[in-house]
Amino acid sequence: MSVVAWLSIAVFLCAYALIATEKIHRVAAALGGAGLMLLIHATDAETAFFAESTGIDWNVIFLLLGMMIIVGVLKQTGVFEYLAIWAAKKARGRPYRLMVLLVVITASASALLDNVTTVLLIAPVTFLVCDRLRVPVAPFLIAEVMASNIGGAATLVGDPPNIIIASRAGLSFNDFLIHMTPMVIVLMAAFIGLCRIVFRKAFRYDPERAAEIMTLNEREAISDRRLLWQSLVVLAVVMAAFVLHPVLHYEPSVVAVLGAGILVAATKVTTHEAIAEVEWPTLTFFAGLFVMVGALVNTGVIGQISQAAAGATEDRLGLTTMGLLGASAGLSAIVDNIPYVATMSPIVAELVGANGGDGPAQVLWWALAFGADLGGNATAVGAAANVVVLGIAARNGTPISFWQFTRYGLIITPITIAMCVPYLWFRYLA
Repeated sequence: MSVVAWLSIAVFLCAYALIATEKIHRVAAALGGAGLMLLIHATDAETAFFAESTGIDWNVIFLLLGMMIIVGVLKQTGVFEYLAIWAAKKARGRPYRLMVLLVVITASASALLDNVTTVLLIAPVTFLVCDRLRVPVAPFLIAEVMASNIGGAATLVGDPPNIIIASRAGLSFNDFLIHMTPMVIVLMAAFIGLCRIVFRKAFRYDPERAAEIMTLNEREAISDRRLLWQSLVVLAVVMAAFVLHPVLHYEPSVVAVLGAGILVAATKVTTHEAIAEVEWPTLTFFAGLFVMVGALVNTGVIGQISQAAAGATEDRLGLTTMGLLGASAGLSAIVDNIPYVATMSPIVAELVGANGGDGPAQVLWWALAFGADLGGNATAVGAAANVVVLGIAARNGTPISFWQFTRYGLIITPITIAMCVPYLWFRYLA
């Protein structure tokens, strides 16, 4: 590797260490790292700001911006208070039942929408219902974001890496339903059981609070019915456009921004009120992180790591599959899985061809998808949804630290990845 490549590794590791140890604010660490990448010429302005695979992913930035505005408008209607009371009453005030209900809803929605949109919608409900039951909100948010990453793996549209894989491999929506969804259902069942163990300290049942919840009327929480219906119509159209992306060919970012614009223009909500809920620090953090990871791609660091891992397997399909699954999970835990998959997919295409093309060799695509999607749960910066939830938590006065999230991720991720090993082996290789 070149001197610039080694310097880019050093910059990334230093920035990552600062983010992990929280010595300085994560936004400052990400922007500082991005600035140093530009300074050492690991990337340049054109590559950082305009390149599709090695620059800031503006689709992610504007998707977040549009959905944050829509959620901000919805918040003014009282609908999140309504949903919080409804969920608490359905769970009869019992925290574990509530967590199961919320993670199942999150995982199911993430299979149809992208996981970032899902957590943006479910997080406000979680804050309110946890406040009602007087239970800590952090475990519920962490469980939901992990459920969103697992559920998003089920379909072609659920997680951005799946879209990249489908495009490169020529896979259809039904291919993901057949090959990914069955295992995701098993993983979710196991995850619900794991929640009972790893988050057990959060399940403090208060009979008095539960009884108080059961007397509430959720309908009284709605403060502006006209704005609610206007918002729900726009949200329904936006969600339908997300699902119909393969037919309409509108990027989710375009749909979200259009929906936000229409909602603000067609209602009495002011511009100031509309942008009040936008997580500007989160968007800025993403921009810096994209520049740093793009520099690693641009200097060939990620490509060389991926090729070395693939070359070590020496064209043995079983070993290649398991190596790809593990390496994808490990790398996706520390770098964004979108540029990783974009870099790795041409290599996987060559490996598929070298192992006979169609047939058993297709298992490599599913190994890449499972590794990249599930590996995002390992650390607080492993997936876009993780970063968004940490930003929302900080804004609401209940910050979740890097290690508070990661200590759970380092339990959940190895277990879910290990469960994929027998599935891939017995279904495709045995």
